[in-house]
Amino acid sequence: MAKALPVSPLALPLPNLTTVPGVRLGAVAAGVRYTGRTDLMLMSFVEGTTVAGVFTRNKCSAAPIDWSREALKHGRARALVVNSGNANVFTGQAGVTAVEATASAAAEAVGCAANEVFLASTGVIGEKIAYHRIVDALPALDAGLRDDAWADTARAIMTTDTFPKAARRDTRIGNTPVRIQGIAKGSGMIAPDMATMLAFVATDAAIPHETLQSLLRDATDSSFNCITVDSDTSTSDMVLLFATGQANNASVSGPADPALAEFVSALRSLMHELALMVVRDGEGATKMFSVRVTGAVSNESAKRVALAIGNSPLVKTAIAGQDANWGRVVMAVGKAGEPADRDRLSVAIGGTWIARDGSVVEGYDETPVVAHMKGQDIEIHADLGLGQGEATIWTCDLTHGYIDINGSYRS
Repeated sequence: MAKALPVSPLALPLPNLTTVPGVRLGAVAAGVRYTGRTDLMLMSFVEGTTVAGVFTRNKCSAAPIDWSREALKHGRARALVVNSGNANVFTGQAGVTAVEATASAAAEAVGCAANEVFLASTGVIGEKIAYHRIVDALPALDAGLRDDAWADTARAIMTTDTFPKAARRDTRIGNTPVRIQGIAKGSGMIAPDMATMLAFVATDAAIPHETLQSLLRDATDSSFNCITVDSDTSTSDMVLLFATGQANNASVSGPADPALAEFVSALRSLMHELALMVVRDGEGATKMFSVRVTGAVSNESAKRVALAIGNSPLVKTAIAGQDANWGRVVMAVGKAGEPADRDRLSVAIGGTWIARDGSVVEGYDETPVVAHMKGQDIEIHADLGLGQGEATIWTCDLTHGYIDINGSYRS
């Protein structure tokens, strides 16, 4: 039985989920690692569903990552199989055998080619996966699929997550109503280098694979690639976006088609919401904080500085301890390895400027900053005074809870 973790104080309830035409899904307890909880989910898609995906850049990637990356080349999807408890990473030929057997079993159950099956796994690294339990569970799982089991599937992919994560948007392509709905998991081993968790989003829109891929990459860069919990990039992470075409909207010419404007905005918003849920469920987190960097020489440089601040253990522990120690922000800016000038740097916390142009603001009163640090959502702003580059990232504090969770992860 997996040890139950206290629910994050930053947890959000599941939204009012609905169905996505062309998608059926479900979850079961297959006993991959856990007992007494669901750990296997299956999504089935109508024929003609297009798919887009982004995958971890970790060089020690999981066998399911390799399989799904290859399957993406065909641009079509009929099934998605995800298990929790075992990541199927660093398992050699045994891992390859596991994904091949799982894809074959899912293809037979759904009635499609194996290269239309996408696979994901999350959990412990370096242990051979009991894939026979997955294979044995798939026929009954497929037979019981429903169009309204989104909450069940969100729970099935959790590992150290303390609450299920899902989001929904109703939008339009041209004059045609379309729906976007997705689930995500993530709590630890979170750092932006593609996606850094698992997220599966589906829409009933009709969008070609190439256009869908462009939209997903753009939305990922402004959402999942702007979060971090502990600076560690997982071996198993992916984001997949499925478009079933059931809305029967007019064909689109490409990602810049004006008819896609509302859809693009909704997709970005949904993925941003899911990404922030991951931060809010950061292992041991008690506070979420944003880091905004302006005045950098480029947007890319601003993002690297923001990540240096957000990933700093000293900054994160100061947030946890409600300590308005802005000097740690100065330190993190300086260590980032990006262009910075001490005498042009300005720092604000909670909208109160503490330092301007390299020195403390005359008459600075720490009272409002201390009050802000007692809240659950903290804002840090650093202006480098060098250019027009800017970026914002989101992260969480670092507490003893992080050590407790990860020190006993395999037990």
